[in-house]
Amino acid sequence: MSKEQTKDLLKFLKPFGEDITDLVMWLRDFAWDLCPKANELIYDNYNAVAFGWSPTDKVGHTICSIAVGRSSKNVHFGFYWGNEIADPDKILLGQGNQYRYILVTDKKKFPKAYMKKLVNEAYANCLAKVKDPKQIIHGQTIVKSVSDKKRADKGTKAAKPKKK
Repeated sequence: MSKEQTKDLLKFLKPFGEDITDLVMWLRDFAWDLCPKANELIYDNYNAVAFGWSPTDKVGHTICSIAVGRSSKNVHFGFYWGNEIADPDKILLGQGNQYRYILVTDKKKFPKAYMKKLVNEAYANCLAKVKDPKQIIHGQTIVKSVSDKKRADKGTKAAKPKKK
């Protein structure tokens, strides 16, 4: 099963360091355990490394996701359709039309039981969005995109050409 397929993801996470990679992989295990039949879709983009779980290979069916910002190094655990799921404790952040997330800084502070409820609701919500059951596939890790250019770390400035 795909949970064991970590080679590409670990390569994409390498620039973030060991502490962030450890936190992200812990969150990944949490999500895989809740969505074992889903597929992991990975995006190594300009601004972030982001990956999520979907019953298909479509980003529009994403249940939950993890993202690490290239310049901020912030780790998000989020919901693609977060505006459509209940958040009775009002812990989800985000003011956009659909994406909601929590900022994850520590494994011990991560609200596992609460997030498990939200993931289960998000899973049902995403399955309802799948119009053709033939689109459903199981347990794959799919690298959807890799950007050639990556945003620099906040502490890294691009070298300026010297004036002559």
